[in-house]
Amino acid sequence: MYKNIIKPLADILIGILALLLLWPLLILVAVAIKIDSSGPAFFLQPRLGKNGKVFKIIKFRSMITKQADLNKSDKLYENDPRITKVGAFIRKTSIDELPQIFNIIKGEMSFIGPRPPVVHFPKKIDEYNDFEKQRFLVKPGISGLAQVRCREVHDWDINIPIDVEYVHNQSFMFDLKLFFASFLMFFKTDNIYRKA
Repeated sequence: MYKNIIKPLADILIGILALLLLWPLLILVAVAIKIDSSGPAFFLQPRLGKNGKVFKIIKFRSMITKQADLNKSDKLYENDPRITKVGAFIRKTSIDELPQIFNIIKGEMSFIGPRPPVVHFPKKIDEYNDFEKQRFLVKPGISGLAQVRCREVHDWDINIPIDVEYVHNQSFMFDLKLFFASFLMFFKTDNIYRKA
């Protein structure tokens, strides 16, 4: 009952409440991004969701839009020239993740769950083995067990088993614990170079 009814309903209700509280910040950040560099305020990217279904994740844009002459790698580096000034700040503070609240309200994501990987990285959906595919049995989240347990580790070989562990242990109390742990660490400024 919790997984199929209570959690999805709670996600939507909390998501709507969050938008009502955070809309001034969202507008302020969007305006700052537009002033800082040319291009849209939001960044949409295909990701793998529940059961491997592809959806477009919504983030604040933190990188320049014209990258023809720059490295297009998924990996970011120190002093990466693709990151804008405002982008560096919102990545450090995780503010760039806030628009994913819209994904939650749309039913594509949850507040707590495995992070949704890019459709081709670390591998395509049909390249995951049966054990790894268990991470796709639940909706992806803004934060999850892997992010709380090893925030500064960006290694899918480490994080995927942790994601599967979360799937097997998902419960109201476990999600509540991860929610508050994620909230406390949300504005820690040590994650500018995260991949996901």
